[in-house]
Amino acid sequence: MNKRVTVLGGGNTAFSIAAKLSLDGYEVLLWEHPAFAWTIEPLRERLIIHLEGTSVTGSARLAGVTTDVRQATAWSDWLVCSVPSYAHKPFAEAFAKELKAGQILMLLPGNLGTLEFAKVLRRAGAPACILAESDTAPYVCRKIASDRAVIWGVVPALGVGVFPAENIPEALEPIARLFPGALAYADVLKAGLSALNPIVHPPGVLLNAGRVERSRGDFYFYEEGVTPGVVTVIEALDRERLALGTAYGIGLKPVAEGFANAGFGPHGDLWSVINGSRMLTALRAPGQLDTRWLTEDLPYGLATWMALAEPLGVKMPVALSLITLGSALLGRDFGSECRDLEALGIEGLTPESLFRYLTTGVRS
Repeated sequence: MNKRVTVLGGGNTAFSIAAKLSLDGYEVLLWEHPAFAWTIEPLRERLIIHLEGTSVTGSARLAGVTTDVRQATAWSDWLVCSVPSYAHKPFAEAFAKELKAGQILMLLPGNLGTLEFAKVLRRAGAPACILAESDTAPYVCRKIASDRAVIWGVVPALGVGVFPAENIPEALEPIARLFPGALAYADVLKAGLSALNPIVHPPGVLLNAGRVERSRGDFYFYEEGVTPGVVTVIEALDRERLALGTAYGIGLKPVAEGFANAGFGPHGDLWSVINGSRMLTALRAPGQLDTRWLTEDLPYGLATWMALAEPLGVKMPVALSLITLGSALLGRDFGSECRDLEALGIEGLTPESLFRYLTTGVRS
């Protein structure tokens, strides 16, 4: 049985994944992009990540850390990538010449990043590896020091999409071995539209902007910041996402059901799920407004969904309002920065040809 895994990234979730898999008995090589080599430099001498929290805990010894792509791809046929969505393209470009046929590369989470990866790999003439993406991160976690991470909770039912979808049986077995309880979506489009972060993060941050700035994030985001009024906005945004899914013939779960099914909290309305969640209520707010919860979840979440909605005439006014407000707040244009249909490699496809592509990986 394969016991080697390559983990890509040097942030919160990548550190936590590397530590937990190591403590689970895997030989883990941690790779980071050379531009961010400083994130793994403190580990080079001792190769230890100290893991705390509610899951397995202890001092996890890594097999190695590297910025060498060849070493990373040679180490294992299973590559687990957990980085912000805006890093997907440079990571894909870095690995395009080295990935081998049959290797499985997982984006945790993906936000439809598998499609951008596939476009980059196709243009580079890379062999047919299997891509997968999850609807959320596998853990509620944080990197709390250069060699230390904490996991507050493990998602017991990670939703995963596979590209091409015809490779679901081949991909799901190793994914479920690494992340027990993982379940397959029909394709990566359903996985991407089932993402939870873009639904809750932008409304929560923008409607708590003053408090984030004043306290520098010194409050519990979900327990204190997601009040009944904020929940009302989240649910209005979620209705737009559900309508988009319907337009594509995809039955999506409402956000409250998605949170509960992922194991974040008890079943009920969204307020009940959040306030009954030991994992979510332990999370503090971002320390500043220039946070991934806006800079990732607006252009790679909501704006991408709006790009998918436009050809089918689906209106998303709440999403547009949040993108506009977030852009004004940070002095950026998240609408133009978004991962659009061209970046995903699906521009000009009809729904029928899109689903053929999602299934076979062949664009026609």
